[in-house]
Amino acid sequence: MTGLSSCVEKYRNQIYAGVLGKLIGVYLGRPVEGWSYEKIRETFDEIKYYVHEKTGVPLIVADDDISGTFAFFRAVEDYGYDREIPEKAFGDTWLNYIIENKTILWWGGLGRSTEHTAFLNLKNGMEAPASGSVETNGKTLAEQIGAQIFIDAIAMACPDDPDLAVELVRKAAGVSHDGIALEAACHLAALEAMAFTEKDVNILLDRAASYIQNPVLKDMIADVRDICSRESDWRKVRDYLDPKYGYQVFPGCCHMVPNHAMVIAAILLGGDDFQRSISIAASAAWDTDCNAGNVGAFNGIRLGLSGIDAGADFRTPVADLMYVVNSDGGSVVTDAVLESRKIIKAAAKLKGQDVELPPERYHFEFPGALQGFAPCEFDHGIMAPVRLGNINEVSDENGLMIHCSHVADGVTANVSTQTFIDFSKLAKNFSTVASPTLYSSQKVMTEAGVPGGEKVTVRPYILYYDINDQIQVMYGGATLLEKKRQRFEWIVPDTMGMSIFKLGYEIASRKRFDGDVVIYSIDWKGAPTDFAQRGMLMTSIWNTNPLWLAGFASSAIHFAADFKDTYCVSNIEDDGLVTIGSREWEDYSVTSTVTFSLHKAGGLVLRSVGHKRYYGAALVGYGKAVVYMQKDKKRVILGEAPFSYAEDSRYELTFAAHGRKLTFSLNGEMVIQAEDDTYACGGAGFTVSGGTMTCDSLIISAGNEPSGHARMSI
Repeated sequence: MTGLSSCVEKYRNQIYAGVLGKLIGVYLGRPVEGWSYEKIRETFDEIKYYVHEKTGVPLIVADDDISGTFAFFRAVEDYGYDREIPEKAFGDTWLNYIIENKTILWWGGLGRSTEHTAFLNLKNGMEAPASGSVETNGKTLAEQIGAQIFIDAIAMACPDDPDLAVELVRKAAGVSHDGIALEAACHLAALEAMAFTEKDVNILLDRAASYIQNPVLKDMIADVRDICSRESDWRKVRDYLDPKYGYQVFPGCCHMVPNHAMVIAAILLGGDDFQRSISIAASAAWDTDCNAGNVGAFNGIRLGLSGIDAGADFRTPVADLMYVVNSDGGSVVTDAVLESRKIIKAAAKLKGQDVELPPERYHFEFPGALQGFAPCEFDHGIMAPVRLGNINEVSDENGLMIHCSHVADGVTANVSTQTFIDFSKLAKNFSTVASPTLYSSQKVMTEAGVPGGEKVTVRPYILYYDINDQIQVMYGGATLLEKKRQRFEWIVPDTMGMSIFKLGYEIASRKRFDGDVVIYSIDWKGAPTDFAQRGMLMTSIWNTNPLWLAGFASSAIHFAADFKDTYCVSNIEDDGLVTIGSREWEDYSVTSTVTFSLHKAGGLVLRSVGHKRYYGAALVGYGKAVVYMQKDKKRVILGEAPFSYAEDSRYELTFAAHGRKLTFSLNGEMVIQAEDDTYACGGAGFTVSGGTMTCDSLIISAGNEPSGHARMSI
C-alpha cells in the first residue's frame, strides 16, 4: 500500500486489527449466545478459544454484529464522506441494504425487537432519529443493546478524533436507539477512537467520561471501575454486578446496561491480554457475541496485531473471512482486508485527504493476512499437507505464502478461498443472502512465484454447485512458476449459470517439493462477458429454491424456480427486486424474456447498489415503457415511450448501461435511450410491483455499446 497520507498510514494496521478483533470476538461468543451463565460455566468453565465445533455450528457465520457494523457503515461512503452527514442518511442506508425479514436484524416483531420496530418506522415514512426515539418507541425498546453493537467501523474511521466518532455514532445509532443506550454507544465510540494513541485503559475511561450526561450510566461505569480496581477475579466481579445491573433489573429482552457493564469489566480485567479480555466477555453470558465483539474491536485497536497474536492462534481458523449480509449480494462474502480498506479510505476522506489502495481484490497487504484462503477440503485426489501464511511476516513483500510438504508426482497441494456461500457450512441463524463474486467468462489475473526457484506448476480451479446441487470442479491450464513474479490469466469456464463458490489453486511438481509458493495478487475486473441462466426449470414442486437460485438477493416476497419459465417473481408491494452480481460490474447489458400476470409494473434493473439505489427499465400500466433512476425514496424518470403490451404474452427485454448511456430494448427494438451518471456500477436482475411476472432466462453480456435509434430519447 503506497501513497497514504501520514496521519492515516500510522493507523492502518490498527484499523485492520480492530476489524479482526471484532470478528474474533463475535465468532468466540456467537456459539453460546442466549445461553445462561450457569450453562456456559457448566459446559465450558471459561471460553478461552473457539467452541463452535462442540456446539455443532460453523465458525464463520452470518451475524447481526458483523453485518450491521459493516453494512450500515457504508452510509459514510455512499454520502461522500461528509463529516456533516445527516441522520436521515443513516436511516435511508438501512432501507437500502436491509431485506425485510431476511437480512442483518433480529426480526423479533414490532414492539419486541428494537431494530425491527425502527425498520418498520422507516419503511412507513418516518425519518431518523425519530425512528428510534424514546418518544416514538418508548423507553424500554429504545434502550436495548443494539446501539453499541453496530458502531465499531465508524469509530475506526475516526482515529484519535473522538469528537467526530461520537457525532457520527450518535447519528448512526439514533436510527434505532435513544436514551442511555445511545450514550453508551457514544461512550464506546470515544473509547475506540482514542485507543489508537492512548493505551492506558483508565486514562481512556477518564477522558471518555466527558461524553456521558446520563447519571445512571455515569454511576454504573464508576461502580464497575471501582469493583474492578478491588477485585481481579472476573467471576466475583460478575457476581457483584448481576444483582445490581443484570437482565432481571431492567425491562426488555436485552438491555444495554448489563452488557455495557460487562464490556467495561472485561476491558479492565483483561488488561493488555487480548485473549483474556474476550474470554471474559464470552464466558460471562448476557449478549456474548455482542460484548466479545466490542471488546475485541477495542483491544484490537489498542493492542494491535501483536496483542491479538500474543495468545492462542485466533487468526488462522478465521483467515479474515466474513459475511456482511445485505441486499447488495455481491458484497456479502468479504474479508477483513477488504473491509479495512473501506475504513482506511473513509478515515482519510473524513480528514480531507486522498488515499491510494491496492487495485487488486487479493493483495494480502496486512501482516499475516490470508483473505479467506485455507487448505482446500474438496477431494482433488491425493493431497499433500499445506500451511498458509503471509510472506510479509518474513520479508518486505506481501503475498499468500503456501508452505508445501512432500508435493510430488500425483500428490498435489490445494488451497482455495470462498467467492460465494459454502452451503455445507451454513449456520441456520440469520438468513444468509448473497451473490457470487466470481462468474463464468470473467478473466482471473494471478501473480505468483516460487522464491526458492524450484520447478513447480500451479493451475487455478473453481468449485461450483451443479444443477443437482452437487459440488463440481473445473481446472485451468498449468503454469510453470519461476523465482521471479509471474503473471498469468484464466478465463473462468462456463458453468451453465451455476454458482461458483470457491476459487482455488493446485500446486504440482514432478519431483518432491518441500518449499513455498507465493501468490502475490489475484483480481478480476468488470462484468461477465457471457453469463446466463436459461432453461433451468423447477424439477420438483418440493424444491422451488435449488442452489442455482441461491445466487440472487431477493427482496421480492416470492422468488422461485418455475416449472415453465426459469423464474417466477412476485411482490405484493411496489419495487420487489431480485438481483445478482457485484459492484465490479460496470458496463453491460441484461436480457430476459418476461411474461406478465396481474401487476402494476415490472422489468429489469442494473447497476444496483442495494435495493433502493439502482436503474430500472420497466413496462408500466400496460401502456408505456420507462427508464428511471431510483435513489432511496426518490425516483427520476429518465425516459419513457408508449408501448402497449398484454398479459400472458412473451416480451424480450434488454437493458444496457455503457458509461452515462442507458438503453432499453423491447423485442429487439430500442425504445428508450437516456443518460445519467448517478450509478457507475452494480448488479442486475428483476423488479416487479403489485403482481407477478415469469422470466425465461437471465443473460448478462459485457461488450460493445448497443447501436440503433430509439423511439424516444431523453
